[in-house]
Amino acid sequence: MRIPIPGGVGTTGGIGGVIIAVLVFVLVSCLNNGGGGGGGGAGGGFGDVLSDALGGQLQSSRVSDAEDSGRYDRCETGEDANESLDCARVAIENSLTDFWEGQNLNGWEPIASLTTFTGAVSTQCGNADSSVGPFYCPADTSIYYDTTFFDQVLEDQLGGPDGGFVEFYVLAHEYGHHISNVIGTMSKVRSQETGPQSPGVRLELQADCFAGMWTRHADGTDDESGEPLLAEPVPESDIELAIEAAEAVGDDRIQKKTQGQVTPETWTHGSAEQRRTWFMTGYEEGTLEACDTFSADRV
Repeated sequence: MRIPIPGGVGTTGGIGGVIIAVLVFVLVSCLNNGGGGGGGGAGGGFGDVLSDALGGQLQSSRVSDAEDSGRYDRCETGEDANESLDCARVAIENSLTDFWEGQNLNGWEPIASLTTFTGAVSTQCGNADSSVGPFYCPADTSIYYDTTFFDQVLEDQLGGPDGGFVEFYVLAHEYGHHISNVIGTMSKVRSQETGPQSPGVRLELQADCFAGMWTRHADGTDDESGEPLLAEPVPESDIELAIEAAEAVGDDRIQKKTQGQVTPETWTHGSAEQRRTWFMTGYEEGTLEACDTFSADRV
């Protein structure tokens, strides 16, 4: 089954063809034996990663919880982010927004919101549940994800890493889809063509490349007060965790786990090797031009 391309809301009222997800949600559903599962606390705890490295003043206005719990309202400083996973999410959203604002993109606007949820959420792209995984909705320019994803799906079912820099990478990847939307490359995905060189795969790899760009420059990105939200470069060990997470959701890895064989002609997100390569391209070269996957002869 193919992942739908960006487009209009489906007639069924579901998430339809308008999300760009980290995972092909039908495969995650298969891993879940038909359901997204429930329970569990927030996954992907940051622990000692970048301990005491988060600074500056936080702006939580774009980060919310679908249950309207106000869980992010208390996030005001980098110290809060060092002590709380919730506030660390705010800090990373702030860092991503500040970084991309500094790239002087035509038509630049930040994401409208980063919304976390548990179980299910309603968006302008339709309704989604936990099985969808993290996703970007072009219709409302917002990022959504179930906070149990990192434990229940990425680690337990796909064998990917949990904790550390992994959640940072996922947020950066989804923000990368927003950048593709801003600069217009998302509109190049106009068919349901699949395969290693398809437009959909190129879009996913561009998001990985953009995530690598931010990772490279995150410690040099200042907040509105002129202070860096990340006071130290991201350690190599944490970069490797991000790459392992990208590889874990490569089409070949998922297909091997779910169907026992790899069928490249059906790929929608790229192989583990492709995802590693393009994340590192963004990290090592650090430019928008280097991340132009749509101009590359082969990705």
